[in-house]
Amino acid sequence: MAVVLAASGVLTATFVSGGGRGTADAATSLSAFVAIERVRPNVARPPLDPKASTGRFTVDCGTNRTGKFSPDNPVAQPGVKNGAEHVHDFVGNLAITANSSDADLAASGTTCENGDRSSYFWPVVRIDRSVRSGGGDVRAALAATSGTVTCPAVRDRLPAVPVPARAAVDRRLAELDRLEAAADRRILGTRGVDVRLNNDVLQWLRVRRAATLTGLGDTIRAAGGQAPAGLVSLTDCDVSYDGIHASLHTTDTAAASAATPQVSCPSVRDRLPGVPRQALAEVDRALAELDRQVSEANQRLVTSRGEGGAGFVENAVLGPLRARRTAVLDRIAIAIGRDGPRPQGLDALARCSVDQGKGQPATPPASSASPLPEPQGPNLELPHNTGRILRPEAVVIEYRGNPVSKVVPMPRFLRELTGDAKPTSRGPANARAIWTCSGFGDRLSDKYPICPAGRQVQRVQDFPGCWDGRNTDSANHRDHVAFADRATGACPRGFTAIPQLRITVSYDIPRGVQLSGRYALDSFPEENHNPFSDHNDFVNVNSTRTMQRIAACLNSGRNCR
Repeated sequence: MAVVLAASGVLTATFVSGGGRGTADAATSLSAFVAIERVRPNVARPPLDPKASTGRFTVDCGTNRTGKFSPDNPVAQPGVKNGAEHVHDFVGNLAITANSSDADLAASGTTCENGDRSSYFWPVVRIDRSVRSGGGDVRAALAATSGTVTCPAVRDRLPAVPVPARAAVDRRLAELDRLEAAADRRILGTRGVDVRLNNDVLQWLRVRRAATLTGLGDTIRAAGGQAPAGLVSLTDCDVSYDGIHASLHTTDTAAASAATPQVSCPSVRDRLPGVPRQALAEVDRALAELDRQVSEANQRLVTSRGEGGAGFVENAVLGPLRARRTAVLDRIAIAIGRDGPRPQGLDALARCSVDQGKGQPATPPASSASPLPEPQGPNLELPHNTGRILRPEAVVIEYRGNPVSKVVPMPRFLRELTGDAKPTSRGPANARAIWTCSGFGDRLSDKYPICPAGRQVQRVQDFPGCWDGRNTDSANHRDHVAFADRATGACPRGFTAIPQLRITVSYDIPRGVQLSGRYALDSFPEENHNPFSDHNDFVNVNSTRTMQRIAACLNSGRNCR
């Protein structure tokens, strides 16, 4: 197996697995660990072209000392609350959740020293004596479990729907529900993981959802409404095996405390009637304001952790939010009522709550899926993702050049994935080996490394460095970007080199813990801490000016901050 990585300098390189499994086997045991000295050097640099961009731009966003942890998957599963079923470390953007809009991200605070509002996030690593069980319990539970299809919600992501389009939009939304239910029935008919079936069903569903979403957007625009933003991001669905939670470890919720709590507010968009043409712009502005209010409240929950007493959240967050929402909802009702029937009961949508360890449905009940679980207890545990979370000792975020060409700036709000969180249920094609030890950057493994004394465990995660020049996302969140050629470093035909992001996360893990196999990655339940399921997600919220400065730095061969 060969995958593309960037070498220790600035350039794209080739990695050929030489110390790990490279398979979709989710069983975890001591065989999932390897002494880094046993991994042969496997990182090679392509030759430099005279036009190479050899610079390096680093960003200091900290190591998540604000404690922003979340089981949301904002890039891979937008609109699906707790969709990851494991906990992520977040640095950079303070407000991001599964429901954040681009405008929300642009208005957020950040942990990055240079004001970069981008969001960088990856699964946490834990120390837990119970996770090195050999995987038999997970395999048995998985063999007896059927998957369920989970899709991003669309109803509460739409702009104001014009009166003439309301009935047609409702029909298309109902068609999305029918498609999801049909896919769910096909998956429910099989016990255990069938990779081919999963991919066939999800591809069938992707094609039909894409057509329905395109038609939905066209219907709204044809009636004079605002073009829906980001519908392509809502195309892809996934298969969840959270049903095996019932057969695995369950956490003690006596001391329950959710991961970074999130504000949960009633949806407004899907409660509105058709909006008269004269009121469309005003209602859209009001809906965006409601989104920003929730985003600001979520950021307040991150930055105020530990403040105040028992009534702090109600008095300092929820109370003011309710007052502001009431005013905006009243403006919406007035705007619609000027030229049509005034909607009744909108004031009942003003009251919000804060999730504290109680799962919420990920989508409208189009399928039989249960609410995905919230993290529980002081260690933010989920079923089979248990133990103390390790805080990184260092997080290095760097943008790198291309070995054969200059780079162009990334577009703002570009979304990128690297690795694959589900090599067991979706196949290993997108998985990437990233594990190593400090001082051993020339060898990378798809197993957990056992490092020499005094060396840190590291995860080196490289993102695609080529862009299609048009899109900031795609239906599967991958096709709009690409990795450079593993041998030459050149981008595929039709793609342009952009600053290539690398994130290196380093941990101080006691050597005894490494030797006994007691540290592990949070993962989806079917992966059972598979080190090959490691992944990283990114949303570029650098300003246009900053991204131009990054590209100029790389193209001139300088080291910049």
